[in-house]
Amino acid sequence: MRLTFDPKRVRRITRAADFGRVAVLLGGTSSEREISLKSGHAVLEALRARAVDAHPFDPASAALGELVAAGFDRTWIALHGPGGEDGTVQGALEFLGVPYTGSGVLGSAICMDKLRTKRLAAAVGIGTTDHVVLRTRADLDLAVERLGVPMIVKPATQGSSVGMSKVERAADLPAAFEAAAQHDDVVFAEPWITGGEYTVAVLQGEALPSIRIETPKTFYDYEAKYFRDDTRYFCPSGLSAAAERPDGQK
Repeated sequence: MRLTFDPKRVRRITRAADFGRVAVLLGGTSSEREISLKSGHAVLEALRARAVDAHPFDPASAALGELVAAGFDRTWIALHGPGGEDGTVQGALEFLGVPYTGSGVLGSAICMDKLRTKRLAAAVGIGTTDHVVLRTRADLDLAVERLGVPMIVKPATQGSSVGMSKVERAADLPAAFEAAAQHDDVVFAEPWITGGEYTVAVLQGEALPSIRIETPKTFYDYEAKYFRDDTRYFCPSGLSAAAERPDGQK
């Protein structure tokens, strides 16, 4: 499962038994526990349908060290949010010597932190929106002055749009700040950008085809992601062949 990716060292497994005993990590203690349980059990069902010896494992009720004692050969991480996607569990699994799915410690830790990711992207010349970190009332006033409305307010280290709000009037900014601050000590605002929403998965170093997302909600929020039946996903996404090129060349 997770090692530094080297295409020359990839071993294709075709027999379910070769995976050994697999723990599906699900649940956890983050604000996304409910969704992690849903996605984790979906993964568990899919693995078992393919005759993989897979078992549920909830870190909220069992120490990760028990993975070794129980003889698990590898883990499928279906945890969501802090403690599952931020490098914490990845580091613990590496310490235990248990292979796992997904990104490594550094990639997980950086990318789960939206503000840190913005700063690193800007440092290497990737265009990002302006932003204002919100700590005091003066910061709220600065955000309105510098970013204008509408804007989006976000907690820095939550996933699934937890704690995010679109602010269309300056008078609504304090409430949006309080909503985000309930989930994170670091909150920031960005200008609202109107446009299409696309997602691109990367598997073993290869970018997969883009997916266009459409929702009747104000934005692709927690409800739109997991509970609404009118969110639509388009693949092919409708982007041009040139836009789909992973190297960005025309």
